[in-house]
Amino acid sequence: MKPKVIVIAGPTASGKTALSIELAKQINGEIISSDSMQIYCDMDIGTAKVTKEEMQGIPHYLLDFVSPDERYSVSDFKRDCEKAMQSILAKGKVPIIVGGTGLYIDSVIYGIEYPDMEFDQEYRDLLMQKAETEDGLRALFEEAKRIDEEAMQTISQNDKKRIIRVLEIYKVTGNTKTQLEKLSRRNGVAYDFKVFALTMEREKLYERINQRVDIMLEQGLVQEVKDLVQKYDCFPTAMQGLGYKEVVTYLKEDCTYEEMVESIKQETRRYAKRQLTWFRKNKETIWLNVEDGVQNNVNVILEGYNN
Repeated sequence: MKPKVIVIAGPTASGKTALSIELAKQINGEIISSDSMQIYCDMDIGTAKVTKEEMQGIPHYLLDFVSPDERYSVSDFKRDCEKAMQSILAKGKVPIIVGGTGLYIDSVIYGIEYPDMEFDQEYRDLLMQKAETEDGLRALFEEAKRIDEEAMQTISQNDKKRIIRVLEIYKVTGNTKTQLEKLSRRNGVAYDFKVFALTMEREKLYERINQRVDIMLEQGLVQEVKDLVQKYDCFPTAMQGLGYKEVVTYLKEDCTYEEMVESIKQETRRYAKRQLTWFRKNKETIWLNVEDGVQNNVNVILEGYNN
């Protein structure tokens, strides 16, 4: 019998942290973060990273352990997540994977293998340079769409990192990202994943997102970005995170403070919409309504886990 692992996915600001911690307390679980930005050190406010107080003594894995100037791939996450699952299970506890990065979650629950590839730095620099302009990024998006239309259905026209990723994979391997994923899924997985996802009325979710952005700014998001810029010479991947790139634009005086705030809110709402679209691809996902309350949703998860 395969070991059981719980997955809690969902859009940003939907309450995954509070739900997962309450669940972990009741099921003797430990939490593995599957957030592509919370892996970075010194990036706490803009990523809404869980605090020590919020953890309530529940161990968390894959948080705050990568320098913003280092590259961290999906393959790295899959390897580290599997190590964490093994460690938790060895202690007789339940692994709970929690986060909103669909690519990270899919790599684990479907066993997708992204080979460790030696990327062409010259090609990457060329793509990055082209993506600096709106027209250039649009052209790259269209090129990626011609190469791998299926993959691009869940990638935004503004998502520089993932657009470039699709192009790089194709150049290095000769296969599309979608082809690699389908090939690797044939190997199966070693765990019985019980996948849950949070959802709520869209207008209420957007209201929560707007409030979260306001709180981040009150907590010192702008200063956090200033500190990062001073501390690290180069961290292009990390700075593509929501909130960070918009603040950098503001610090360069390319927009007003008000424009920055509205941009963060708008882009975060768009991201949440893409997250929901992504998680709906998995037909086996059990959906939880945030408005049903934490304890009711914990009960649903426990029922699904025990069946």
